[in-house]
Amino acid sequence: MVSTLSRSVSTRTTVESAAVATPKQRNRVVGSALKIAKKSAVIIAFLALWQLAPTLGWVDKTFLSPLTEVLHAWWGLAESGELWIDVRASLARSLSGFAIAIAAGVPLGLLIAWYRGLADAVTPLLTIFLNTAAVALLPVFVLILGIGETSKIAIIAYACFWPVLYNTISGAKNVDPLLIRSVQSLGVKGPRLFQKVILPAALPTIFTGIRLAGAASILVLITTELVGAKAGLGYLISSAQFNFQIPQMYAGIVTVAAVGVGFNQTLVWLERRVSRWRVESR
Repeated sequence: MVSTLSRSVSTRTTVESAAVATPKQRNRVVGSALKIAKKSAVIIAFLALWQLAPTLGWVDKTFLSPLTEVLHAWWGLAESGELWIDVRASLARSLSGFAIAIAAGVPLGLLIAWYRGLADAVTPLLTIFLNTAAVALLPVFVLILGIGETSKIAIIAYACFWPVLYNTISGAKNVDPLLIRSVQSLGVKGPRLFQKVILPAALPTIFTGIRLAGAASILVLITTELVGAKAGLGYLISSAQFNFQIPQMYAGIVTVAAVGVGFNQTLVWLERRVSRWRVESR
């Protein structure tokens, strides 16, 4: 009898919890749907304006091709294979420079942050480099390294290096000293201290630098490809503009935007995965 009564109470509680949870879940789903709808509406409105402005004569077609013509030009470039050659060339340069910057910037940043006096001394200089446009140094890189692939990858690596280094130093410096001392008292020192405490605690700030570097890699890439490149999205845009192929030019610009958004979303996804690992490891 007691067992039956307990089961009945348990069942009623479960049903009531489900009844309470269902409206919350519904509200969450509705809220997410509204956010997606708002974002989609803005994008659709922008694309509609792009199509209508040159079609109705609000903007001269010479300077802005209708969206349908741009998409037709994009499909033609994709079908011929020319677009994918340029995308591969651009991604190879961008990812190479980006990887070099991370491989150099993160370890060096952790090392500098470990010596607080050194970190405080070099921070003003790092701020200057961080705020100096890498594009302004393009003639220097071309002068020293020539007009080939080496100078392009080098300047992309240079542009990506400073935000990664600066944010790594900032993140590592701001790790709670009490946490470090507590772990050191347990005998964790040297490389294991970096691996187990400092690096995980600094990861959010480091990823901010990595995402800034990702944006810089695309921006600087296009600029470098305008100078002496034989393939790449920057070359595609420049060549189309020079030959007055306006739809092809905008097709190249759309592709650059898509690559940039895809790159950023990949980094956001990776950051979430790493953040989940940090939470689980605790």
